[in-house]
Amino acid sequence: MYDYFMEEIIFQKFILGTGEYLDDALNKGLGGVIFFTRDIQSEHQFKELIENINNRSKIKPFLSIDQEGGRVERTENISKRRLSPKFAYTKGIDFLRNQSEEIAKQLSELGINLNFSPCADVNTNSNNPIIGERSFADNPDDVIKGIQVVSEAYRKYGIIPCVKHFPGHGDADKDSHLTLPVIDLPIEKMESIHIRPFKYAVEHGIEMIMAAHLHCTCFDKNTIPSSLSKNAIGYLRNNLNYNGVIISDDMVMKGVQDYGALEACIMAINAGVDMFIFRDADESTYNLILELAKAAENNNELKSKIIKSNKRIQRLKTKI
Repeated sequence: MYDYFMEEIIFQKFILGTGEYLDDALNKGLGGVIFFTRDIQSEHQFKELIENINNRSKIKPFLSIDQEGGRVERTENISKRRLSPKFAYTKGIDFLRNQSEEIAKQLSELGINLNFSPCADVNTNSNNPIIGERSFADNPDDVIKGIQVVSEAYRKYGIIPCVKHFPGHGDADKDSHLTLPVIDLPIEKMESIHIRPFKYAVEHGIEMIMAAHLHCTCFDKNTIPSSLSKNAIGYLRNNLNYNGVIISDDMVMKGVQDYGALEACIMAINAGVDMFIFRDADESTYNLILELAKAAENNNELKSKIIKSNKRIQRLKTKI
């Protein structure tokens, strides 16, 4: 007999972009929606979209966005661009705080409750094609100050912060949207530089952490994205004692695609990941969620991990 309760809590594990299957997914208990520039044409139109999503949702959803400032902003059709984290930070803590509160206030007024920001990456590679000015700085102490200020500003306006991209994208020399970057650093260097901001965030109650699609040789000799790695995610859970929500970076990025969507999701769940982002609510993603529900029917270990994970998700949902 098909387990509809299990199906509902599996839909809770996903945050999807808009698309033709969004209504169907919301009716089955979708965990949340992520919005891109394409979705925000005017304030009135977007608030209507949010209202419609809330009305169609079986369970109150995370309403999420990537709004870092600078290069990564989704509100360019309705407001001016702000400074990227690096340049906002160099203008001083007060400037960074004010800008972050501006961002949070706007998001709150629009109806957003979760922002995939701030970046906790320490940008140690000057040729980094994906992070660069998205990072506050090239040293962990400044990055820690940055994430502290930004996270507090978000919370002030009811926006859940999510630090990213664990275990640190700052030393990469490739773009994980296009391929799987390799971080070839010893664990001591990772801990003293790249993991330190995440450790700080965990110790100060960060609500959500995004796992990166990059291969860290200090965790795995064989090539595997950190987002699917029992060793990398296990470090976050066991070494840093993190019991909040871990979410994947977008699962359609090239850095994770080679595994196949269903197998990648199962690997990530077994590693300790709670939620997944897929940028489109299309037929293939909708069917993937149904396939995952079927896969969990006869797999007690997978089912047990999903139920445990759901408790973390629902605990965080009490804040929205």
